[in-house]
Amino acid sequence: MNSLAQTDQKINKLIQQEIKRQQNGLVMIASENYVSPAVRQALGSVLTNKYSEGYPNKRYYGGNQFIDQIELLAQERARQLFNAKQYHVNVQPYSGSPANLEVYFALLKPGDKIMGMALDQGGHLTHGHRVNLSGKMFRFIQYGVDKKTKRLNYQAIRQLAKREKPKLIISGATAYSRKINFRQFHQIAQEIDAISMADISHLAGLIVGQVHPSPFPFTDIVTTTTHKTLRGPRGAMIFCKQKFVKQIDRMVFPGMQGGPHNQTTAAIAVTLQEASRVIFRRYAQKIVINAQILAQTLKKEGIKLVTGGTDNHLLLVDLTNLSIDGQTATQLLSNIGIYVNKNMIPNDLGTPTKPSGIRLGTPALTTRGFRQQEMIIVGQLISQILHQPKNKQINQLARKQIKQLTKRFPLPR
Repeated sequence: MNSLAQTDQKINKLIQQEIKRQQNGLVMIASENYVSPAVRQALGSVLTNKYSEGYPNKRYYGGNQFIDQIELLAQERARQLFNAKQYHVNVQPYSGSPANLEVYFALLKPGDKIMGMALDQGGHLTHGHRVNLSGKMFRFIQYGVDKKTKRLNYQAIRQLAKREKPKLIISGATAYSRKINFRQFHQIAQEIDAISMADISHLAGLIVGQVHPSPFPFTDIVTTTTHKTLRGPRGAMIFCKQKFVKQIDRMVFPGMQGGPHNQTTAAIAVTLQEASRVIFRRYAQKIVINAQILAQTLKKEGIKLVTGGTDNHLLLVDLTNLSIDGQTATQLLSNIGIYVNKNMIPNDLGTPTKPSGIRLGTPALTTRGFRQQEMIIVGQLISQILHQPKNKQINQLARKQIKQLTKRFPLPR
């Protein structure tokens, strides 16, 4: 068969341009990372040719003997990596959002009450936002952070749970920079006879690296994506205690999905193997150190941070004292090759399209080999752009410094 360059020059050109963008820029979006060549090889393998509806040894198509082995291997590696040997794990969800919805529909009925963190407080769309299917199909009770500290107040969450009595309580966030006490959430759920669910999509790699508390072995349901800090493909997994296996598996297939993406399953297995190595634990530790150095640098430069710092891989910048909104800041930084995302801050007076904050993350830069000294430089560059967005000389110098950094730290190949 012809190569991509021969078959489709337009698509090939766009891919080459995207490679250059990634190489020549600094990816600081907390949910993005770089996969290894081995993961990319699995994703581009002949496994994409095979249809495999069903589960290992229970397929609706013939010829799945090797696919079965791959899926079983991915499951076993997931249990071992997360020290979740007593859990069942489904590795077929296409992504994190479908995985969360599959849990809701498996264990609850439309209209049932669920408790989750509000999007504008640091939660995820699928934790009950009204524009998402989760918020349309279920009655969500939303909790947030303390107005003064901007941190989770577990006593307030407990009181809300006891008053509302949801059937399921979700812990986990996408824009919360402090450690989450999963055990507290599980205890609150136990007190009202609710199911406890942890969405660790952002924290999975940090949990594996033992730099963040784990929701295992007590939480009833644990969902996670396999990219972000885990540094794998765009996929997801659902861990559940044995009493939920039948409902979860039936909702994934045939409830919401058809045949699994076998190439992604294989790439997940490779990711889990990579994450089991000692070098990955060091990587997770460096992610947090880099984030904390970045936070310290920004604070010295007069940049406000929600909660004043970070315990994990991300930090949330409060732009309200700079007379600049998140959309404008994101564009300004993109113009010099620093990629972040606009983000609402707790009690934001702005809108989702024009919020008062930006979210920064260190997983991708840490993968490239950035250390503490590089994070100081990056923090200073961000500060200069945010403080003096119209200064052309600062913009030019920033682009030059970014070019130097990206040359020193190439993409993993």
